Amino acid sequence: MIAAAPTTADFWMLFAIGMLLLVLIFLAVAEMALSRMSKPKASALADSGAAGGAALVKLVAHPERWVNPLLLTVNVCQTVQATLTGVVAARLFGTAGVVIGVALNVVVFFVLAEAVPKTYAVQHSERAALRTSRLTHLIVSFAPLQAVSRGLIGLTNIIVRGKGLKEGPFVSEQELLGIVEAAAEEQVIEHEERELIESIIEFGDTVVREIMTPRPDVVAVDHDITIDRALDIAMGDGYSRLPVLREMDDHEDIVGIVYTKDLMREVRTGNGASTVAGVVRRAIVIPENKPVSKLMRDMQREHFHMAIVADEYGSIAGLVTLEDCLEELVGEIVDEFDETETMIRPMPNGDTLVLGAMSITDFNEHFDTRLPDEEWDTIAGFLFGTLEHVPAIGESVEQGGWRFAAEEVAGRRIVAVRVSPVVATD
Repeated sequence: MIAAAPTTADFWMLFAIGMLLLVLIFLAVAEMALSRMSKPKASALADSGAAGGAALVKLVAHPERWVNPLLLTVNVCQTVQATLTGVVAARLFGTAGVVIGVALNVVVFFVLAEAVPKTYAVQHSERAALRTSRLTHLIVSFAPLQAVSRGLIGLTNIIVRGKGLKEGPFVSEQELLGIVEAAAEEQVIEHEERELIESIIEFGDTVVREIMTPRPDVVAVDHDITIDRALDIAMGDGYSRLPVLREMDDHEDIVGIVYTKDLMREVRTGNGASTVAGVVRRAIVIPENKPVSKLMRDMQREHFHMAIVADEYGSIAGLVTLEDCLEELVGEIVDEFDETETMIRPMPNGDTLVLGAMSITDFNEHFDTRLPDEEWDTIAGFLFGTLEHVPAIGESVEQGGWRFAAEEVAGRRIVAVRVSPVVATD
């Protein structure tokens, strides 16, 4: 029921609300289309002579110049239209107009000024970017708008102090990964390039524990072994360096690292019967939570290729090499000495055998699952941690529609896990 007859002022406000709706639709299309546009694609569109290509290249080349002014414009338009809608609704419908105004803003403006235009921009990103580029460039180049935007960002920097806040807002890692994924799907970049970019982004969060060779898999020699015997072990397993350990009363201690080339030199000079203690070099010991990026910088600066990893109690947890660090970036590197062991082996009945050492990240990527990786690094660690004891053969847990059963257990170590989908029963 109308509380009052609409006046000329009401009609003008309704007209203004309609115009603001059109502006918000345009800005929503521009924001989404520009955020999905890469520099190579924009340059290609400009080179092809497409209308708006030149303006598009300018916008994409410096996103920090348009993001803040565009967002500020959207915020101003949304605030003004919401205020006008509330005023008109309250005048026409009285007290109930407040509820009507809110409902119109939530339903009509969300659908027409957010969901529909942004969906269109996602589906037709190139066309949307070209059609909105020239007007968007004019809007964000408006000097007063830029001045107000910089002033508000400056106020933000005063309230929230920190480094690198001058340009804000910022793109999170997840948003950047989403942009890379979209670029790969649209064939702007190759999938191999996408994988490398994702590896680089995730590299900063990787710690040594996630890439090291665990202690049970480490090939090491005792400090009192002969040079001849140590050389046989190194040559047999194809290693250029071997950790040298000493058994103490209650723990294992690291003596150092022995190089195969040093062993060969000693054998040629007739010292093969001597112990390796005479040719041991200093071992670098690092904590298992050390970031891999920092470790690589240390390796470059201090010229070492292998480090011993220790846990918080000082016990040897494993070792890490430069090759392990590089593989985290570029993928598995296999040389002529590596024994290729398949992490995943499909079974005839539809089950899959996976090695316990397989990382949860790789498992999630291969099986499209979401196993938690905050507490555990490997499938064996997940099964052991979930059961909270060393499992017997066949003992299993269910997670995310999959059953994980211990297939092979050696002592306290889970060597292989059988993975099978859980069949729903009525």
